[in-house]
Amino acid sequence: MATDRFIVEVEKGKEGVDGGSPSVGSVYRSIYAKDGFPEPADDLLSCWDIFRASASTPPEHHQRDPRSSELRSRQASNEPITRGALQASALRNQKPAKANLKETPFPETRAGDGGSEQASTSRKPPPLNMQAAPSPPVTSRRTRRCSTNRATVRDSGGTRGRTRRSMTGRRRRSDGKPLRRTKKGLRRRHGRSRADRTPVPKTDLTSLSFLSLSFKIDLSAEKSPDNPMLGRREIVDGKAGKYVWQTYKEVYDIVIKLGNSIRTIGVGKGEKCGIYGANSPEWIISMEACNAHGLYCVPLYDTLGAGAIEFIICHAEVSLAFSEEKKISELLKTAPNSTKYLKNIVSFGEVSNVQRAEAERHGLSIYSWDQFLKLGEGKHYELPEKKRSDICTIMYTSGTTGDPKGVLLTNESIIYLLEGVKKLLKTINEELTSKDVYLSYLPLAHIFDRVIEELFIYEAASIGFWRGDVKILVEDIAALKPTIFCAVPRVLERIYNGLQQKLSDGGFLKKTLFNFAFNYKHNNMVKGKAHEQAAPIFDKIVFKKVKEGLGGRVRLILSGAAPLAAHIESFLRVVACAHVLQGYGLTESCGGTFVSIPNELQMLGTVGPPVPNVDIRLESVPEMGYDALASKPRGEICIRGKTLFSGYYKREDLTQEVFIDGWLHTGDVGEWQPDGAMKIIDRKKNIFKLSQGEYVAVENLENIYSHVAAIESIWVYGNSYESYLVAVVCPSKIQIEHWAKEHNVSGDFETICQNQKTKEFILGEFNRVAKDKKLKGFELIKGVHLDTVPFDMERDLITPSYKKKRPQLLKYYQKEIDEMYNKTKN
Repeated sequence: MATDRFIVEVEKGKEGVDGGSPSVGSVYRSIYAKDGFPEPADDLLSCWDIFRASASTPPEHHQRDPRSSELRSRQASNEPITRGALQASALRNQKPAKANLKETPFPETRAGDGGSEQASTSRKPPPLNMQAAPSPPVTSRRTRRCSTNRATVRDSGGTRGRTRRSMTGRRRRSDGKPLRRTKKGLRRRHGRSRADRTPVPKTDLTSLSFLSLSFKIDLSAEKSPDNPMLGRREIVDGKAGKYVWQTYKEVYDIVIKLGNSIRTIGVGKGEKCGIYGANSPEWIISMEACNAHGLYCVPLYDTLGAGAIEFIICHAEVSLAFSEEKKISELLKTAPNSTKYLKNIVSFGEVSNVQRAEAERHGLSIYSWDQFLKLGEGKHYELPEKKRSDICTIMYTSGTTGDPKGVLLTNESIIYLLEGVKKLLKTINEELTSKDVYLSYLPLAHIFDRVIEELFIYEAASIGFWRGDVKILVEDIAALKPTIFCAVPRVLERIYNGLQQKLSDGGFLKKTLFNFAFNYKHNNMVKGKAHEQAAPIFDKIVFKKVKEGLGGRVRLILSGAAPLAAHIESFLRVVACAHVLQGYGLTESCGGTFVSIPNELQMLGTVGPPVPNVDIRLESVPEMGYDALASKPRGEICIRGKTLFSGYYKREDLTQEVFIDGWLHTGDVGEWQPDGAMKIIDRKKNIFKLSQGEYVAVENLENIYSHVAAIESIWVYGNSYESYLVAVVCPSKIQIEHWAKEHNVSGDFETICQNQKTKEFILGEFNRVAKDKKLKGFELIKGVHLDTVPFDMERDLITPSYKKKRPQLLKYYQKEIDEMYNKTKN
């Protein structure tokens, strides 16, 4: 397998032992981590530090890095902060740093004011060729003249570039313009003279690296308080208006007050605090208060019923719960069983008299938001010491079977995850900055959205919240104008179907122009052109409306939580005028583990290479025919790294099943691609035997049959008493109605789907795909039932992350399954 593009081999594979452990493939990691994984700053110890660094100047009880005091005074006096000043400060306040820290680039911002249609990114200066051995500062004129490798950060006078020598030997600026001599020596045009600058000494590179990171954090703490942090739409006369924002400083002040109130009621470090409700500013504020005081944050799934909520409260021993106002009644339904642990409820809004009476009847203390904040007024509590090894959150996975499992995630897991993602974004020139804007609508109780919002907070960027109704999500997008858009496949499928519907309703000329533009741009992208260079004219006159539908400023679209169909990903990569990336991760791996690379069209249908914070290997699954040592390596995906969870809460038995010798066994079967991308092809446990003794990897078949354009989702079923497979299919309304019109099948959508001709058409499409993919006879689908209602959480058929609940699907469709088998037998 070629490994010269996006992954590097760090360990060789090993043959298995007969009757013992299976064979394992080579260990690979991202090419961007070939010299080691990115390390966070030493004083970044907890998730609280992520927020504190962006929010405000820390209170007295927060320790500051003494080495940056001189630099802060320079900034306050508008004196430029040169690399020489950084190095001189490093020497005067030298402290041992981690040996594997590399030089860290200076902070910089994305050009523009955030309102332009497409922001540009300035490139960072290349690494300096400095000696590693420390020595005292050198101040001679000769040394100053020889020091041509220097850089400065942005000051009040603008951004200065690094000087360099031209081919003729004359020193030039990075933009190519020459430097001119003055009486004080060489200086930049309209810049400070060289003699006025602190000279560049030789210094220990690791000390400089540590200072750069630490200084970046302290600098953010002073410069970011006024950045907009959390926003929601203003409601005037019942109508939604513009987004109204709370700054980082305003949020920080509320978090401190909320933390004081939490301590006032006797809840402290190590106790469990539940958060129940849809995404909102209060959700984030409650989470940060937990982070500040070392509480375990326990998200309660907004999409789960009272049964699961009661289980989590009791299992995690939640003593305090913050709740969305309209969810309080659901929370009270968990009583009296939950009140063994639950003692306090805080509403994000008000509390009705009925709710207060109900709570008091069960011995619960209940508070409105404003009432609870007043409890801590005039009180001050020292924040407890926090370590990276401390548990930050217990995140319960919804699970496809049985009770939810509590995944223990430490501060270290989240911090290292963020550093890896930052490293990746920097390398592909798509760094987040404080100018970026994110729409928060995916559940914060899910790891996907949680780590994305942590990353935005880390960069002092802005997070706007939706109004909680998917029907008006497009309106919130238009009002917010996000720059980064994260989605699950179901959302992107709706966008795709909506665009297809508009094309179908359009006239001949409109469709012809669109198809020509699409094919032209797609062909150029296949040839290797970046999406923004493939067809700029068509982007402006044909695809502009698609971009405007996402607010007009989106530059990155990230899909996660479930597989995205390749035809939808391919379509959106062309028409969205943005990078469309697909990622993969588990709650147990703290989210992002793989993500595809921009402008790499051959990665369609894959989840891309590993993020530069984990090692990956495949383990053979002999019973399913997957060999990790084959020329096309296939096997169970195993993960190793500091982003992994600490275990399942109170379930050491389940922890030992998936955590073996430092490797997390995901249960997902993957296939390495020649460029280092990973393709998810199956699920290890989703395997059953037919009556003739043949094993069926059902998830792999569902992925294959999903290529049929006329369907939106499919559940394939078989058992050891039958010799063939049947399926329940949710068809595409647009595709089916179009087919029916061409084949004279009349009626509404429900009637069309009940027609035998429609079922025969779907089976014919399945047979066509099976032939193309060279499926075996026992892998063919012989019977199909069409359901016009997509699989949903309301019927408990899928999890909040859109994974199929197979036992529940069988129970719900048992009658239809029996009918299909009886019909085909007769």
